Amino acid sequence: MCGRYASMSTRDDLLAAYDTATTVGDELPPSYNIAPTQHVNVVLERAPRHEPDAEPIRQINSTVKWGLVPSWAKDPKIGSRMINARSETVTSKPAFKAAAARRRCILPADGYFEWMKDENGRKIPFFLHADKPIAMAGLYELWPNPELPEDHPDRWLWTCTVLTRPATDVAGHIHDRCPVLLPEPFVGPWLDPTLTDRDDVDALLNSIPEPHLQPYEVSTAVNNPRNNSPELLLPVNT
Repeated sequence: MCGRYASMSTRDDLLAAYDTATTVGDELPPSYNIAPTQHVNVVLERAPRHEPDAEPIRQINSTVKWGLVPSWAKDPKIGSRMINARSETVTSKPAFKAAAARRRCILPADGYFEWMKDENGRKIPFFLHADKPIAMAGLYELWPNPELPEDHPDRWLWTCTVLTRPATDVAGHIHDRCPVLLPEPFVGPWLDPTLTDRDDVDALLNSIPEPHLQPYEVSTAVNNPRNNSPELLLPVNT
């Protein structure tokens, strides 16, 4: 699974990395310990709100909360239980299949945290990273708040989830699942909102190569989501 990650890229960094045309929301500060239900940066493509037939525009949206709330949910608190979606079933599960067909996104990150039990049952945190920022495949949804009028600026709650897959390589020794990471050639196809056939989405997911990340042990201070500083990414001397 993926329950914590770090993202230090500035908005300008993301605009350049993803060749993005526009932004939504205020810029988020760097975070070294992003936790569920927090606002995160996502990259997505969609037509302008009042021009549904216009060409989709790639955007950085920082108003999105981590933890997907399906549009049909009665209570948005369900999002805290939907921070991850299994890539193997994402096109068939009721909570995710609509978003998998039409609302795919990317969560930019510099790496993510995972915990491994030692011989004494103690959970040891690790930071998994590559030699450059990573692109985690995700889905996003818009939930209409029934208590607010249709023209209210806060009526629509934006939320997202991170796709996961069976972990292999080094990551598989730490946890049996890891995020779906998109190499650069897969960014465009994944964000393409015209790709709506669920079989085609499954085929795209199945063609994404396995990630190869490097892990190192970090301080248990990361266990507390209130801790958020660069020191969380320092390796523990062993």
